[in-house]
Amino acid sequence: MKDITAMKHFALGLAALALAACTPPEGQEGYGTPQSEVIAARIVTSLGVIELELYPDAAPASVANFIEHAQAGHYDGGSFYRAVRPDNDRPGIEPMHLIQGGYGFDGLPDAQGITHEPTEETGLSHVYGAISMARNEPGTATTEFFIMAEDYPGLDSGPGRRNPDEAGYAVFGRVVSGMDVVAAIAAQETGLDRAPEDFQYPQFIVEPVRIESVRVTEE
Repeated sequence: MKDITAMKHFALGLAALALAACTPPEGQEGYGTPQSEVIAARIVTSLGVIELELYPDAAPASVANFIEHAQAGHYDGGSFYRAVRPDNDRPGIEPMHLIQGGYGFDGLPDAQGITHEPTEETGLSHVYGAISMARNEPGTATTEFFIMAEDYPGLDSGPGRRNPDEAGYAVFGRVVSGMDVVAAIAAQETGLDRAPEDFQYPQFIVEPVRIESVRVTEE
Protein backbone atom coordinates (compact mmCIF):
# COMPACT_ATOMS: atom_id res chain seq x y z
CA MET A 1 0.00 0.00 0.00
CA LYS A 2 1.42 3.37 -0.99
CA ASP A 3 1.82 6.16 1.59
CA ILE A 4 -1.36 8.17 0.99
CA THR A 5 -0.50 10.83 3.59
CA ALA A 6 2.79 11.68 1.91
CA MET A 7 1.15 11.83 -1.49
CA LYS A 8 -1.50 14.19 -0.09
CA HIS A 9 1.19 16.76 0.72
CA PHE A 10 2.68 16.30 -2.74
CA ALA A 11 -0.70 16.80 -4.41
CA LEU A 12 -1.52 19.87 -2.36
CA GLY A 13 1.80 21.33 -3.42
CA LEU A 14 0.97 20.74 -7.05
CA ALA A 15 -2.39 22.42 -6.70
CA ALA A 16 -0.92 25.38 -4.82
CA LEU A 17 1.64 25.93 -7.53
CA ALA A 18 -1.07 25.51 -10.22
CA LEU A 19 0.86 22.98 -12.20
CA ALA A 20 -0.08 23.16 -15.87
CA ALA A 21 -1.89 26.42 -15.28
CA CYS A 22 -3.46 27.94 -18.37
CA THR A 23 -6.27 30.29 -19.31
CA PRO A 24 -9.53 28.41 -19.91
CA PRO A 25 -11.60 29.04 -23.05
CA GLU A 26 -14.01 31.97 -23.05
CA GLY A 27 -17.64 31.36 -22.20
CA GLN A 28 -17.65 28.35 -19.87
CA GLU A 29 -21.43 28.43 -19.54
CA GLY A 30 -22.57 26.03 -16.85
CA TYR A 31 -19.13 25.77 -15.24
CA GLY A 32 -19.33 29.01 -13.30
CA THR A 33 -16.89 31.89 -13.49
CA PRO A 34 -13.91 31.13 -15.77
CA GLN A 35 -11.10 29.82 -13.59
CA SER A 36 -7.87 31.77 -13.10
CA GLU A 37 -5.92 28.52 -12.53
CA VAL A 38 -6.42 25.33 -14.49
CA ILE A 39 -4.59 22.01 -14.17
CA ALA A 40 -4.54 19.69 -17.18
CA ALA A 41 -4.89 15.94 -16.71
CA ARG A 42 -5.32 12.90 -18.95
CA ILE A 43 -7.22 9.64 -18.49
CA VAL A 44 -5.99 6.91 -20.83
CA THR A 45 -8.53 4.10 -21.25
CA SER A 46 -8.76 0.98 -23.37
CA LEU A 47 -11.27 2.86 -25.56
CA GLY A 48 -9.31 6.09 -25.95
CA VAL A 49 -8.09 9.20 -24.18
CA ILE A 50 -10.08 11.70 -22.10
CA GLU A 51 -8.43 15.10 -21.55
CA LEU A 52 -9.45 17.12 -18.49
CA GLU A 53 -9.02 20.54 -17.00
CA LEU A 54 -9.25 20.74 -13.22
CA TYR A 55 -10.20 23.82 -11.19
CA PRO A 56 -8.13 24.18 -7.98
CA ASP A 57 -9.46 27.67 -7.24
CA ALA A 58 -13.07 26.46 -7.11
CA ALA A 59 -12.58 22.97 -5.62
CA PRO A 60 -9.10 22.75 -4.03
CA ALA A 61 -9.72 19.68 -1.87
CA SER A 62 -11.26 17.63 -4.70
CA VAL A 63 -8.55 18.60 -7.19
CA ALA A 64 -5.72 17.87 -4.73
CA ASN A 65 -7.27 14.51 -3.88
CA PHE A 66 -7.65 13.52 -7.56
CA ILE A 67 -4.05 14.55 -8.29
CA GLU A 68 -2.79 12.66 -5.25
CA HIS A 69 -4.28 9.37 -6.39
CA ALA A 70 -3.44 9.94 -10.05
CA GLN A 71 0.22 10.71 -9.46
CA ALA A 72 0.50 7.77 -7.04
CA GLY A 73 -0.75 5.45 -9.78
CA HIS A 74 -3.79 4.38 -7.80
CA TYR A 75 -6.02 4.58 -10.88
CA ASP A 76 -3.68 2.58 -13.12
CA GLY A 77 -5.41 -0.70 -13.85
CA GLY A 78 -8.71 0.61 -12.50
CA SER A 79 -11.77 0.94 -14.68
CA PHE A 80 -14.94 2.66 -15.68
CA TYR A 81 -17.34 0.13 -14.22
CA ARG A 82 -20.72 1.89 -14.11
CA ALA A 83 -22.86 3.56 -16.78
CA VAL A 84 -26.10 5.17 -15.66
CA ARG A 85 -28.58 5.85 -18.46
CA PRO A 86 -32.29 6.48 -18.92
CA ASP A 87 -32.78 2.76 -19.67
CA ASN A 88 -31.27 1.55 -16.38
CA ASP A 89 -31.81 4.32 -13.83
CA ARG A 90 -34.28 3.88 -11.03
CA PRO A 91 -37.92 4.42 -12.03
CA GLY A 92 -40.06 7.34 -10.95
CA ILE A 93 -37.25 9.90 -11.07
CA GLU A 94 -35.64 12.00 -13.80
CA PRO A 95 -32.89 9.71 -15.15
CA MET A 96 -29.18 10.53 -15.10
CA HIS A 97 -26.64 9.88 -17.83
CA LEU A 98 -23.07 9.44 -16.56
CA ILE A 99 -20.13 7.08 -16.26
CA GLN A 100 -18.38 6.23 -12.99
CA GLY A 101 -14.86 4.96 -12.54
CA GLY A 102 -11.69 4.96 -10.51
CA TYR A 103 -9.91 2.45 -8.31
CA GLY A 104 -13.05 0.39 -7.65
CA PHE A 105 -16.63 0.91 -6.49
CA ASP A 106 -15.71 0.83 -2.79
CA GLY A 107 -12.68 3.07 -3.28
CA LEU A 108 -9.07 2.55 -2.25
CA PRO A 109 -8.88 0.74 1.11
CA ASP A 110 -7.82 3.04 3.96
CA ALA A 111 -8.13 6.19 1.82
CA GLN A 112 -9.35 9.13 3.88
CA GLY A 113 -12.53 10.97 2.92
CA ILE A 114 -12.13 14.57 1.83
CA THR A 115 -13.95 17.81 2.59
CA HIS A 116 -17.16 18.06 0.58
CA GLU A 117 -17.24 21.04 -1.79
CA PRO A 118 -20.89 21.71 -2.75
CA THR A 119 -21.69 23.36 -6.04
CA GLU A 120 -23.44 26.20 -4.20
CA GLU A 121 -19.99 27.19 -2.93
CA THR A 122 -17.84 26.35 -5.96
CA GLY A 123 -20.15 27.87 -8.57
CA LEU A 124 -19.71 24.77 -10.76
CA SER A 125 -22.49 22.50 -12.01
CA HIS A 126 -23.19 18.98 -13.28
CA VAL A 127 -23.35 19.88 -16.95
CA TYR A 128 -22.27 17.85 -19.97
CA GLY A 129 -18.61 16.86 -19.54
CA ALA A 130 -18.30 17.80 -15.86
CA ILE A 131 -16.16 15.53 -13.66
CA SER A 132 -17.33 15.12 -10.06
CA MET A 133 -16.57 13.09 -6.94
CA ALA A 134 -18.67 10.03 -6.09
CA ARG A 135 -19.56 9.67 -2.40
CA ASN A 136 -21.91 8.20 0.17
CA GLU A 137 -22.34 10.74 2.99
CA PRO A 138 -20.80 14.20 2.55
CA GLY A 139 -17.10 13.97 3.42
CA THR A 140 -16.72 10.32 2.37
CA ALA A 141 -15.42 10.84 -1.19
CA THR A 142 -12.04 9.17 -1.78
CA THR A 143 -10.97 7.81 -5.17
CA GLU A 144 -14.17 7.37 -7.17
CA PHE A 145 -15.36 9.93 -9.70
CA PHE A 146 -17.92 10.29 -12.46
CA ILE A 147 -18.24 12.17 -15.75
CA MET A 148 -21.52 13.60 -16.98
CA ALA A 149 -22.75 12.42 -20.40
CA GLU A 150 -25.62 14.93 -20.23
CA ASP A 151 -26.59 17.94 -18.12
CA TYR A 152 -28.11 16.93 -14.80
CA PRO A 153 -28.53 19.80 -12.30
CA GLY A 154 -30.26 17.39 -9.91
CA LEU A 155 -26.78 16.36 -8.74
CA ASP A 156 -25.94 19.92 -7.70
CA SER A 157 -26.43 21.01 -4.08
CA GLY A 158 -29.58 22.73 -2.90
CA PRO A 159 -33.20 21.99 -2.02
CA GLY A 160 -35.23 19.63 -4.17
CA ARG A 161 -32.22 17.78 -5.55
CA ARG A 162 -31.83 14.06 -6.23
CA ASN A 163 -30.24 13.17 -2.89
CA PRO A 164 -32.28 13.68 0.29
CA ASP A 165 -29.28 15.28 2.02
CA GLU A 166 -29.39 18.09 -0.60
CA ALA A 167 -25.58 18.41 -0.41
CA GLY A 168 -25.10 17.34 -4.02
CA TYR A 169 -21.78 16.16 -5.43
CA ALA A 170 -18.50 18.01 -5.87
CA VAL A 171 -17.69 19.06 -9.44
CA PHE A 172 -13.97 19.80 -9.78
CA GLY A 173 -13.32 20.07 -13.53
CA ARG A 174 -14.49 19.11 -16.98
CA VAL A 175 -13.63 17.14 -20.10
CA VAL A 176 -12.04 19.28 -22.82
CA SER A 177 -11.42 16.43 -25.30
CA GLY A 178 -12.65 12.86 -25.50
CA MET A 179 -16.39 13.10 -25.00
CA ASP A 180 -16.65 10.54 -27.81
CA VAL A 181 -14.80 8.15 -25.49
CA VAL A 182 -17.18 9.03 -22.65
CA ALA A 183 -20.13 8.28 -24.96
CA ALA A 184 -18.60 4.93 -25.97
CA ILE A 185 -18.16 3.96 -22.32
CA ALA A 186 -21.70 5.09 -21.50
CA ALA A 187 -23.04 2.83 -24.26
CA GLN A 188 -21.44 -0.36 -22.91
CA GLU A 189 -23.64 -3.29 -21.96
CA THR A 190 -24.68 -3.17 -18.32
CA GLY A 191 -26.25 -5.60 -15.86
CA LEU A 192 -26.32 -6.70 -12.24
CA ASP A 193 -23.62 -9.38 -12.32
CA ARG A 194 -20.87 -6.99 -11.16
CA ALA A 195 -23.08 -4.90 -8.89
CA PRO A 196 -22.55 -4.78 -5.11
CA GLU A 197 -24.84 -6.92 -2.98
CA ASP A 198 -28.37 -5.52 -2.75
CA PHE A 199 -27.77 -3.05 -5.59
CA GLN A 200 -31.07 -2.98 -7.46
CA TYR A 201 -30.39 -1.40 -10.84
CA PRO A 202 -28.47 -2.88 -13.82
CA GLN A 203 -25.92 -0.09 -14.13
CA PHE A 204 -22.64 -2.00 -13.85
CA ILE A 205 -20.69 -2.54 -17.06
CA VAL A 206 -20.47 -6.21 -18.00
CA GLU A 207 -16.90 -5.80 -19.28
CA PRO A 208 -15.49 -2.77 -17.45
CA VAL A 209 -13.44 -0.34 -19.52
CA ARG A 210 -9.84 -0.45 -18.29
CA ILE A 211 -8.12 2.73 -17.09
CA GLU A 212 -4.51 2.47 -18.24
CA SER A 213 -3.37 5.60 -16.44
CA VAL A 214 -4.43 8.96 -15.01
CA ARG A 215 -1.82 11.70 -14.85
CA VAL A 216 -1.39 15.45 -14.60
CA THR A 217 -0.04 16.73 -17.92
CA GLU A 218 2.06 19.79 -18.64
CA GLU A 219 0.94 22.25 -21.30
